Amino acid sequence: MSSTQQTSTQQTSTQDHGTGRTVVITGAAGGVGAALTARFLTNGDHVVATDLSEDALATLRADLGAGDELVTVAGSIADEDDVRTLADVVRAQGGVDVLLNVAGFFPFDLFTDTTPDRWRQVIDINLTGYFLVTSALLPLMTGRGWGRIVNVGSASMYPGVAGQVHYVSAKAGLVGFTRSLAREVGAEGITVNLLTPGVTLTGPVLDSFPPELIASQRENRALARDQHAEDLVGPAFFLASPDADFVTGQTLNVDGGMFMN
Repeated sequence: MSSTQQTSTQQTSTQDHGTGRTVVITGAAGGVGAALTARFLTNGDHVVATDLSEDALATLRADLGAGDELVTVAGSIADEDDVRTLADVVRAQGGVDVLLNVAGFFPFDLFTDTTPDRWRQVIDINLTGYFLVTSALLPLMTGRGWGRIVNVGSASMYPGVAGQVHYVSAKAGLVGFTRSLAREVGAEGITVNLLTPGVTLTGPVLDSFPPELIASQRENRALARDQHAEDLVGPAFFLASPDADFVTGQTLNVDGGMFMN
């Protein structure tokens, strides 16, 4: 792409923030990421979707019947080389208007069984990876006068969860990350916000969470039902829209009214 074409793409994107944007979604092949990818494509946006597995991304593309408006990049958000590759792909698209940091890893390990390597693995994916991706892509968002960063945390940070000290610590760290970054980039017209979902019935959750934990979540919500990936699409889409121009540094809890903050 020539520099003239890039400038034209950036100007068009900056002029219309409701559609036709370039949207980067991490963890895009997972349940929540896939639902978000579908929503932004339906809106007429151009999506760069990244996840660990080439096969999973190919399945995503086939399931969505996506054409040129979906670009996929396999890699780990915790790997600096992979993140640089992602940034190169996004740069070739002309920059980024919306970044959704969705990727996550939520194993269960008793604290007494957690090794330093396991701790680093969980922190790297759920906190450091958000830093790496945001750091690499922020220069491709600045200078436009508008931008959106939406981080996906976890409502588990409110009560704490036995067996997930590493995960909850990382997700709680996203509160400080979101608020402090919002202070730094506000002058650029960029907002930074955090979503904290409750236990959401994606494939990995159904595979790894005890059924009794899922049942207790359902029973203790004001809206006494299971939470699904689609429940997060509207809130995330709002935070990425012009309707949220004056919302930044906030944590939006989306858990059916289990924790009311």
